[in-house]
Amino acid sequence: MDRLLRLLMGQWTSYILWQLCTNGPMRFGELKRGIPGVSSKVLTERLRLLEESRIIYRDHVPTIPPQVTYGLSERGKELVTAMEELFKIAKKWCEEDGASPESP
Repeated sequence: MDRLLRLLMGQWTSYILWQLCTNGPMRFGELKRGIPGVSSKVLTERLRLLEESRIIYRDHVPTIPPQVTYGLSERGKELVTAMEELFKIAKKWCEEDGASPESP
C-alpha cells in the first residue's frame, strides 16, 4: 500500500491519471492543456514514472512530427473506480463548502 500511495501522491500524478480516466488516451499537448500549471518538464517526468510503473502506456508513432499518445494500461484501469469515488467525494465536499467542483 505504501508503494502505491507514494506513487499516486507524486506531484501532478492524480491530475494526470484523472485526465486519462475521464478523457481516454491523450497526446502530450492535450494533457498539458488539461492540467493548468504543470510544466513540460514535470509532466514528462511524471509520465515516465507512470509508464515505468506500468500504470500508463506510451504509444509512439514515428511521423514528422512524432505522435505520442498516453493512455491507461490494464493496471492503470484498475484505478478508475477509485478515482471516480474520489471525484464524488471531492464534488460533495465542494458543494458542502459552496465552492465550484472545478476549483483547485
